[in-house]
Amino acid sequence: MNYLSHFKLMAQYNLRMNTQLNEATSMLSHEQITSDRGAFFDSILGTLNHILIGDMIWLLRFAQHSKRYQSLADLNDLPVPTDLDVILYKDFELYLPVRNRIDNAILCWINNEVDESDFHETLVYSDTKGHTSEREFSELVAHLFNHQTHHRGQLSTLLSQLGIDIGITDFLIDIPDAQFKSGS
Repeated sequence: MNYLSHFKLMAQYNLRMNTQLNEATSMLSHEQITSDRGAFFDSILGTLNHILIGDMIWLLRFAQHSKRYQSLADLNDLPVPTDLDVILYKDFELYLPVRNRIDNAILCWINNEVDESDFHETLVYSDTKGHTSEREFSELVAHLFNHQTHHRGQLSTLLSQLGIDIGITDFLIDIPDAQFKSGS
């Protein structure tokens, strides 16, 4: 397995899961979405914003990795979050188009702009507190997708507590069956 193939699958999984979460969340009232539910980021909307902010921060860092990453550079007009627990979008209807835009940028970037060799380089970046780090790019991309998955699990629980089933969440259904992949 190479990194690029794996991350293409993860980008598809990200889109599918965010679509399922957004459809489930759209069935709720503003009150249900914004109520403090005792979660780490308080509410459903707080958790959605946290995932979005994490994505925005990392994707803007990734945009610096290569001039080929135009779909990520195109996100520069979005607000630049400086803290991971700020609520950028206080209304789900304002959040939704930004989430969709970022998911589409991730797909465009990973499917059209990244080369396998990019993942074997390092990325120098500054965290939200100004500390500089240098890490392997593949591990940082893995962190992006892992962070999303972790917090979507929290959202799945919050929605389940409200009687909302978001459907199948397993990554397994996004992995092609080797029997059909090889043409057997």
